[in-house]
Amino acid sequence: MTQNEEGVGFISHLTELRKRLIHCFIFLFSIFVICYFFSDYIYGFLVDPYYSAVKEDGTERRLIFTALQETFLTYLKVSFFTAFFITSPFILIQIWKFIAPGLYKHEKSALVPYLIITPILFILGGMLVYYLIMPLAIKFFLSFESSGAITNLPIQLEAKVNEYLSLIMKLIFAFGLSFQLPVVLSLLARIGIIDSTFLKQRRKYVIIIIFTAAAILTPPDPITQIGLAIPLLILYELSIFSVKLIEKKNKEREHA
Repeated sequence: MTQNEEGVGFISHLTELRKRLIHCFIFLFSIFVICYFFSDYIYGFLVDPYYSAVKEDGTERRLIFTALQETFLTYLKVSFFTAFFITSPFILIQIWKFIAPGLYKHEKSALVPYLIITPILFILGGMLVYYLIMPLAIKFFLSFESSGAITNLPIQLEAKVNEYLSLIMKLIFAFGLSFQLPVVLSLLARIGIIDSTFLKQRRKYVIIIIFTAAAILTPPDPITQIGLAIPLLILYELSIFSVKLIEKKNKEREHA
């Protein structure tokens, strides 16, 4: 291949990449606009774990905002968060269409399962936050309220609109990304960087790393930290099992 042909090929790849990025941006912006019209309903859905956790204590609860633009900016964040979540499969498809022509048939068949399992694991992480971690964490924090018998003045939670959204979004992203652990380790095993023996030998170090990461990624309470660490430990063990399966298939392919 001549230098001119290489230059033409590089430019064609850049043109294709630009086209894919434009498609992603247009689709993301369109979904963002649609989500903004339903942002109050979406925020209501995200607030439901808080409502479920406090409705039984008999205390009138509310969410407050202390800046004029706070609720507006919060709804923008909600809309973008939802739009990005909805658009993610489309973005993955565009990435796949960009890289697929340069892959061999066996490489394509190896990558397709990862494109499917990645959003599924992210959704599972988000569901764990929404249905289990958030209600437990809210009840834990509410236990520090005081009627004023000891502190002279009552201590009562009045959650801010933007702070609650930031908390639940941070947890959903933290859990969703952390749940990609099997995908990352399986890919590393496929390209020969790690194997099941490597993962087994470093299990004790991984336990420390997981609990440290959970402490950094979550609020400073034991419920969310343990709630992230335990699923990650389970996923790590599942990763070892999946790496063993990859090694077994590789050996069968070599002997075939």
